[in-house]
Parts: sequence; structure tokens; C-alpha cells
Amino acid sequence: MKTIARNASREVPEDITDPEDDFKPLTAEEAQRLRDRKPLISPWRVIAIQVVAGLLVALAAWGLTGRQNLGWSAGYGALAVVIPAAVFARGLTGRFASLNPGTAVFGFFLWEMVKMALTVAMLIAAPRLITALSWPAMLVGLVVTMKAAWVAVMLAPKRLKL
Repeated sequence: MKTIARNASREVPEDITDPEDDFKPLTAEEAQRLRDRKPLISPWRVIAIQVVAGLLVALAAWGLTGRQNLGWSAGYGALAVVIPAAVFARGLTGRFASLNPGTAVFGFFLWEMVKMALTVAMLIAAPRLITALSWPAMLVGLVVTMKAAWVAVMLAPKRLKL
């Protein structure tokens, strides 16, 4: 294997600037203006929109095909997104979630792992819980419900420009 050593004696051209030289922290007023222009979206609002999307896709699957098992399969796919997302949101909004930056980062990764494990467990349990499970219908419900989070971002309340 070939290794390439960095030439420390080479000079850096003067027209290249270090990005850290241009960094300037925001003042309190600038930070407040940024918060006013870009309001936060509640995770519970996102989950509510996902519930609506999951319900609509389950009803559409049942209504368009006339087969009840397709509606249940699509609905279960939606639940495989909504329930782990609700557990994740609850974990992130708990009282220990933001004690300090280290706890917040650890909590995020911990709850994300719990969310993924719960989703996988629900998908593995699907054939035992849903009679005549339709995997394509379940996956459609799962994907539509996951993508509904973008609808929540697009429907986020806009604040007036001051």
C-alpha cells in the first residue's frame, strides 16, 4: 500500500481563507429573528399528520379494492411507522432529554435505536397479527405514512415577516 505524506513546508496561497475566520456568533436579537422566521415544528404535529395519512391509505386500500385484508395490511404498515415515531418523540421530549448537550445527543441515538428496533419487531410480527397479510399493501401504508412527515413540514405555520 502506498502512503502519501503531507508536505508541511508548502505555503498556503494567500487567497484561500480559513472558514473559521469568517465565523461570527449570532447576537440575541439575530437569534430571535431567526427563530421568528423559522418556527419549530412539533413532533406531535408530524405524528398527527402521519396518523391521518395512514388512516387515509388504509381506507383507500380497502375502499378501492373491496378487500378488507388490504385495508388492515396498509393500516398495520402505517402503525409500524406511527407507534415507533410516537415512542421516539416521547423519549426526545422527556424531562431528561435536554439536561446538557451530551445527554441530548445520547438520548437522540438511544431513542432512534429503540424506534428502529420497534419498527423491525412490528414488521416481523405482522404475519402473526394480520390475517391474510398483504406485504405490498403493508409496505404502501408504511411508505406513505413515512413520507407524510414532508407534508407536515410543508404545512408548518408560517410567521409574518416583521
